[in-house]
Amino acid sequence: MQTVTQRFLRYVSYDTQSDEFSETCPSTAGQKKLAALLVTEMQEMGISDAHMDENGYVYGTVPGDPKFPVIGLIAHMDTSPDTSGAQIQARTVEYGGGDICLNPERDIWLRPSDYPSLNSHTGKHLIVTDGTTLLGADDKAGIAEIMAAAEFLLTARLPHATLKIGFTPDEEIGRGADRFDVKGFGADFAYTADGGTLGEIEYENFNAASAKVEFRGLNIHPGSAKGKMVNSQYIAMEFQSLLPAEQKPEYTEGYEGFLHLTDMQGEVEHSVLRYIVRDHDLARFQLKKEILAHAAAFLNRKYGEGTVTLTVQDSYFNMKKCIEPCMHIVQRAKHAMRSAGMEPREVPIRGGTDGARLSYEGLPCPNLCTGGENYHGRFEYIPVEDMEKCVDMLVGILTQA
Repeated sequence: MQTVTQRFLRYVSYDTQSDEFSETCPSTAGQKKLAALLVTEMQEMGISDAHMDENGYVYGTVPGDPKFPVIGLIAHMDTSPDTSGAQIQARTVEYGGGDICLNPERDIWLRPSDYPSLNSHTGKHLIVTDGTTLLGADDKAGIAEIMAAAEFLLTARLPHATLKIGFTPDEEIGRGADRFDVKGFGADFAYTADGGTLGEIEYENFNAASAKVEFRGLNIHPGSAKGKMVNSQYIAMEFQSLLPAEQKPEYTEGYEGFLHLTDMQGEVEHSVLRYIVRDHDLARFQLKKEILAHAAAFLNRKYGEGTVTLTVQDSYFNMKKCIEPCMHIVQRAKHAMRSAGMEPREVPIRGGTDGARLSYEGLPCPNLCTGGENYHGRFEYIPVEDMEKCVDMLVGILTQA
């Protein structure tokens, strides 16, 4: 049997960043390369129906006792576009406390003063990067843990539930559930293995939308621009100034939502701002979208109709109302966590998972910890011991009577 660490280190060697500007599925070719590897590994361990569909989704079944429910485990293959995932230099550090030098040539350090979570991992073996890329534990740790749990079930002589495995592309850009075959998947309920710190279980997430705001201007030679030039970039900056400053993500926590400017492009005649909109409360979520609409309407009145064009698209909604009628699946996970030596903690997701969308499509799907820290950035790391506990947790979920 391969260890979860061996699997993880192999998977992070694949560059699977997703690309929100791509119109293909998956959005990047690297995801299909990883998908093909996973299918091969699943077939080699005895999962006879393992396959990748035309959209890059991977499915497979570990048959179990029909007296158990049919349980799905889902993780995503892509990594965040926020930080490079190419040529990841992963290594394992036996952590005795203090600062970790990730890259002596560039003087890059992972410090508890910046990331206090390190203090709770003294004595563990941490997998880190060289400080120039992300690690990819979000969500290749989830994939490795699911694969390790599946291999254990196939070799151990223990009664267990039928396991349905699903690996999705493009979760990081909000498309992971777009083409997921819920009916063909055939699970009674499922879990996404896509969380962070050990012991976290999540079934409340943000309501989410994306917003694109386009600004039209008029260019003319600056020497004769007086009274004629309309600079779309200035109007874009004015739009941003109309939004409530306290609703930026850097000023929010817990259940507080935000309006987050993710990127901007501009020149005199045409500029674009892109936002993500988030809130756990549906009424406040709608209010945030209205704030954007009011700002656009105000500027159109000021500069002329058609100056500002706002396009808002809902991405996913809070899955809490889908999970509350079947809280037994949360209790099942908590019991497995305790058996694996974790203390369960219910926390709201300040983001979303494939499970949010899938829950609304009839597949209740809370989110489970995978053990990683500092996702989406160059200082991401994951303790080996925590991944091993997560494998035990998954096995416990699948072997409960």
